[in-house]
Amino acid sequence: MKKLLSVLLVLLLSSSVAWAKKVGDYDVPDTLKAGSENLALNGAGFRTKIGMKLYVGSLYTQKPAKDEKAIIDADAPMAITLHIVSGMITSEKMMTAINEGFENSTGGNIAPLKKEIDSFISVFKTEIKEGDKQQFIYVPGTGVEIYKNGAKVNTIAGMPFKKALFGIWLCDKPADGDLKDAMLGK
Repeated sequence: MKKLLSVLLVLLLSSSVAWAKKVGDYDVPDTLKAGSENLALNGAGFRTKIGMKLYVGSLYTQKPAKDEKAIIDADAPMAITLHIVSGMITSEKMMTAINEGFENSTGGNIAPLKKEIDSFISVFKTEIKEGDKQQFIYVPGTGVEIYKNGAKVNTIAGMPFKKALFGIWLCDKPADGDLKDAMLGK
């Protein structure tokens, strides 16, 4: 009887672990809400620079997707989350990296989105600390809702902005090619 209970306990514990993906030492939730829609984890991985792990990036979609262009172009609920895992990330460094990301994702044509990009980047003016969690949740008809540590800090309307934002991680010149592949579940 004790053996049976031990086996059942192991099965129960192992099944609960399957509800979250591990990226290194970090748990990534399997689901996320976008408005009233439930999203599923599409993929997650580390953003690295010079071999240092900076954050865990995760992509959430309604159904599994591997085509980055289709994801960028889709007017459907989706989200990208960043879990800061390094004290090396500062507000200034994040703002610079985000600016470069927008340059890359728009092919250098940021002028039509300057107001939206400036509004988005202003979110990073507050101190960034190891352990912080950012969520960029696209809700069709509303725009990109931006959360820091669970608190909504901004909403930026417009499909063109959503495409440019998701392009930072998924375009032909992404922030990190390995992270892009991980987010696409490759």
